[in-house]
Amino acid sequence: MRVHWLQHAEHEGLGCIEPWLRARGHKLTGTRLQRGEELPDAGDFDWLIVMGGPMNIYEHDRYPWLIREKFLIRDACVKKKKVLGICLGSQLLADVLGGKVTEGEEPEIGWFDVSLDGEARKSSLFADFPDRFEAFHWHGDTFSYPPGSTPLMSSAACPRQAFSWGEGRVLGLQFHLEVELADARRWLAEDAPELRRYVQDAAEILREPARFAENSRLMALLLERFAE
Repeated sequence: MRVHWLQHAEHEGLGCIEPWLRARGHKLTGTRLQRGEELPDAGDFDWLIVMGGPMNIYEHDRYPWLIREKFLIRDACVKKKKVLGICLGSQLLADVLGGKVTEGEEPEIGWFDVSLDGEARKSSLFADFPDRFEAFHWHGDTFSYPPGSTPLMSSAACPRQAFSWGEGRVLGLQFHLEVELADARRWLAEDAPELRRYVQDAAEILREPARFAENSRLMALLLERFAE
């Protein structure tokens, strides 16, 4: 399978997704938008992965490539490609499909529980997931569900954590199952968050490496189902 991914910040990579893809022989290409690299045509890939980043999706003046990126994401959805959006990627997906991205009531950074909603429990994508699990978060914005999408998950800080669209070909996740321990250390070196109700400090985020291993396990389960 031809997999293309979109990067928005140097410190935010694919995490545990990259070794999973390479181990299965998928052809992996990418566009570093923050470096000014050119976007591909939707016909150049079978699966698009849109990663996170510190920007808001409406900052077109500051990040003019957002406009071109949105056209590509929309084109990939319409042309029935597999599309996985994570954090900023999920917000971009929501926007191009007719939803709205706004500032969340609370920023959510650190380890917080996510619950599967009714439709997620019926979905084959999450057949191997527990009804409730701890996930790594790093976001301030949130999305409304786009028309025709299926709500999938929620958390105490953010009631809209995941959705699918297009019979499950398109999936948006607000949280970060892909982040490994080394990734979290790099993110924290880039930006030390200020403690709030749903914002943890670096010591708490890094305290239990097993949390990252469990998120990687869940990410692998999801990728297996999504790739089918």
